Amino acid sequence: MILTIDVGNTRIKSAVFENNNLIDLFVFNKDELQKKVSIILKKYIEIDVLVVASVGKVGIGDFLFLQNRLKIEFITHEFQFPFRNKYQTPATLGIDRMILASGAVLQFPKQNRLVIDAGTCITYDFIDDDDNYLGGAISLGVSLRYKSLHNYTAKLPLLELKYPNNFIGNSTPESLHSGVVNGLIYEIEGFINQYEAQYSKFTIILTGGDAEFLAKRLKNTIFANSNFLLESLNHTYQYKIKND
Repeated sequence: MILTIDVGNTRIKSAVFENNNLIDLFVFNKDELQKKVSIILKKYIEIDVLVVASVGKVGIGDFLFLQNRLKIEFITHEFQFPFRNKYQTPATLGIDRMILASGAVLQFPKQNRLVIDAGTCITYDFIDDDDNYLGGAISLGVSLRYKSLHNYTAKLPLLELKYPNNFIGNSTPESLHSGVVNGLIYEIEGFINQYEAQYSKFTIILTGGDAEFLAKRLKNTIFANSNFLLESLNHTYQYKIKND
């Protein structure tokens, strides 16, 4: 069994895999890392490999307490990926974006792919049908939009994600919801339309914590999977094993 861990900007997500089958999911805070991982390993004693990707302040040293228990694969830019990286500044490309690109290549072979990760930030990553990673875009996620409107104004309230009752907000909260949610939906659809103008056919993969909320409201046909990064961690490790 394999335990994958995605250390994000706000939380840690983890999944247990047996081959390519997702068995269990976990979400916890960074200060709970050792406790939660120990609980998972007690529950699934068959786990013998840990695959980690981190964009947060958790590094390889935070997992050394497990080095006598299992094999640790901490994915970095030097890892073996199934695509050619055409990014002009490859060392600055987020490891999470690389893993998402890897998963897109391995799960959707020989086609153009656009991966949209709706988390703390919204990232757009495009990989063509010849497995070239071309780049994409980075934007504010839903929670950052709400927080920015609250933090950088004098009187706007801090709201939680909610779909607006009407396109025309008839109150300050409704106006905020309309601006944040509709603005993000139009942004995503605008990016998709730009890619469609240049590439006649491609697969759209929507993932991240807000994927399910957004998927119901987007007009375009997409493959929505909030666990795509965790699955991509597993697929990327399996790819390395097969090609070693």
